[in-house]
Amino acid sequence: MHDQRELSSLLRRIDGAGYGAYKRLGGAWRLPGFTLHVEHVQGDPFAAPSRLRVQVSGEVAGFPSDLFRTKPRRIALEDFLVRALAREIPNVTKGKRGSGRSGEFSVVDFGQCILPRTAVRVSEEGVEAIISAGLPAAGRRVLGREAEAMLLSELPELVRRTLLYQSLDPRSVQRHVECGEDAEALREQLPEHRLVAFVAEGAILPRASGVSDRPLRRGAVPFAPPESLTVTLERPNSGPIRGMGVPEGVTLIVGGGYHGKSTLLSALAQGVYNHIPGDGREYVVTRKEAVVIRAEDGRFVCGVDISPFISNLPNGTDTKCFSSQNASGSTSQAANIMEALEVGAKVLLVDEDTSATNFMIRDERMQALVAKEKEPITPFLDKVRLLYRDYGVSTVLVMGGSGDYFEVADTVIMMDAYRPLDVTERAKEIVRRYPLKRRPEGGEGFGGFRARRPELASIQPRTRKGKLKVQGSRLSLRLGNYTVDLTRLSQFAEVPQVRAVGYLLAWLAEHGQALRTDGTLGGLLAALERAVEEEGLERFLPARYGDLAAPRRFELAAALNRLRTLRLRDG
Repeated sequence: MHDQRELSSLLRRIDGAGYGAYKRLGGAWRLPGFTLHVEHVQGDPFAAPSRLRVQVSGEVAGFPSDLFRTKPRRIALEDFLVRALAREIPNVTKGKRGSGRSGEFSVVDFGQCILPRTAVRVSEEGVEAIISAGLPAAGRRVLGREAEAMLLSELPELVRRTLLYQSLDPRSVQRHVECGEDAEALREQLPEHRLVAFVAEGAILPRASGVSDRPLRRGAVPFAPPESLTVTLERPNSGPIRGMGVPEGVTLIVGGGYHGKSTLLSALAQGVYNHIPGDGREYVVTRKEAVVIRAEDGRFVCGVDISPFISNLPNGTDTKCFSSQNASGSTSQAANIMEALEVGAKVLLVDEDTSATNFMIRDERMQALVAKEKEPITPFLDKVRLLYRDYGVSTVLVMGGSGDYFEVADTVIMMDAYRPLDVTERAKEIVRRYPLKRRPEGGEGFGGFRARRPELASIQPRTRKGKLKVQGSRLSLRLGNYTVDLTRLSQFAEVPQVRAVGYLLAWLAEHGQALRTDGTLGGLLAALERAVEEEGLERFLPARYGDLAAPRRFELAAALNRLRTLRLRDG
């Protein structure tokens, strides 16, 4: 292994040479206190930055093993270190110096969630971090002296400040780690209390703006649970905590406009992830099997059984194996539900504002005008209780425009100026006083759903030239030559999850047979999710990338279901 002196000598020798001379940096370099692995060198200063892996031994890093003795603690510690790196980069490094992104260090982008990431790994052996670096150039000529300052001065100081326990505030580290572990413990208690979600007393749910995931700092109303729904759960580090429990079954969230209905639902949707201290939603937790459902006009649908909701179409289309290049609002919402059930959803989160009206309700006057045999859509109103009875799948539904749902609700929560009130008994009294005359159209049971078997080769992650191509943004995923529209998938917490979905789908396309499942989409994705949890994302990547975060199987399924090359196997 080469040392610091040799690296310095090399950088001085290639000063002024063509940019390709940087390729000679590849390999491992022993620097004071850590080992630098140059794993990828960019082709020119305008290309994606070079990838560095920093390795600090456990003895030098000095992190107490108690900080990573459980999986939730380890994930939270790694998340803390990523944030520490991002915070210190502008304090330690000079930044841009030369052409393109010359001179810039960076790490993975992140938001308010504590997620399993590939950027940092902590174990008894030590700490590893993936850092991107734009190797400096003037035009396409190496700036060797500037590179020497980056790699032999700035990088060691960055490592010292962020990857050594003695350099960090131990109270901040402990708080971050315990927060992640406590949230995970709260979520694990939900089933035994027959709850689908928990919102802690004092939580701050509103966000700073429609484009920011940070908490609203001024004017936010702390969450105050209604006494009738208040439960106390235990945290392993911080002790008991009070809050509102959202029971299993059918729960309505009602109230006037701008009173906090959708804000509460959004917090529950993001409650499938743990959050950083100070987020306001640290102790808002939802079962991991919760999925947001909405209408998506124009989405691609492949072979989904939507017959529990839609049948007897006038053109004779088979709704037990429904496909569409351009689904309507109602058929897309039906497909979204059935696809979620197929991969194990146990909680549906629905907002009437993003739903198809004709999918949600058919009132008595419309029933009188349009006979059931002329209406192929069975409204969600008539299936939601059957879904819970037959499959144990709960629904949390924001509803501001139709009291018909009072008939099927187990719990009704009214949001009044961001304060929740339990109005279940008032809603039941209204049902008794004003009984509906409409006829239920849901039948005797919810109905079944088709276990689809995807043709893995139809995923096609490689370009026509045979190159693996994965590019992700908040709105889309580029896989091979095809783009997947993710515009309406709100449970992607971060873009790094989108990129991870791309690589996992690519792995599934080329190695999915190794999972040894029954070949159904649900079986494949459940097995892949378990494998990622047990072995880490790195196992499924073509190289050691640092810009990824683990997705749930539900976002993996959602992306796959919207990939327009998807085809199914017979049987």
